[in-house]
Amino acid sequence: MRGRLALCFGVGMNLILTATPGLCDTPSKSAQDLDLSPEIIKNSPVLQRWQRQVPNVLEDIKNDPSFPTKVRLGYSYFSSKQAFGLNISVQDIFIGRSGLTLSGEYQAAFNGQREVYGADLHYYLRPLGSYINIAPVVGYRHLEINSDSTDGVSLGAKLLLVLSRGGAADISLTQSWIALGTGEEVGFTTISFSYALTRHLRISTEIQQQNTRQDKDTRLGMNVEWIP
Repeated sequence: MRGRLALCFGVGMNLILTATPGLCDTPSKSAQDLDLSPEIIKNSPVLQRWQRQVPNVLEDIKNDPSFPTKVRLGYSYFSSKQAFGLNISVQDIFIGRSGLTLSGEYQAAFNGQREVYGADLHYYLRPLGSYINIAPVVGYRHLEINSDSTDGVSLGAKLLLVLSRGGAADISLTQSWIALGTGEEVGFTTISFSYALTRHLRISTEIQQQNTRQDKDTRLGMNVEWIP
């Protein structure tokens, strides 16, 4: 066992394990080998996992998502109409561990003059555990302002900056277009900053610029986010 595995204990932590690559081919299988009581092993999921198989810690950190799935409910202000409204969305539902996520949103002004809804697929090009990630975006959007409406395929890209792993804080920048290259083309530039209040609750601010060939509109949003 000596030279194969080092066990380091700290106050308030179940276990911190460090393994030397190539020397962990025969992990311990019993509490006696670890010189720990069976009760400690029974109450420690980390110890139980290491007894079954010594994990690749660096690989786990690399692929464990640094950002969470979140459900967002917010209050919006639309500058061009000086109107207020609501924003409901689900962000980054993970599809396996492939880097593919699904998002959907609904926006509406209380005066009935604006409505937007749609869904997107994001494919993150870097490992999900990265602090900086970028994803191409493809989806569908429907936009209705007064009596004018536009819908179609939405294309774009997203840049994600994770300030603290696990959803404590992050910043995202998304650029997308509806009906790209046509006379009804609409572009959306969205900047969002989120900050955690508790493990499952965050607040976020959002600025979205909408550009059409006829005019521009800015939406300011204040949101509450729930992390499942």
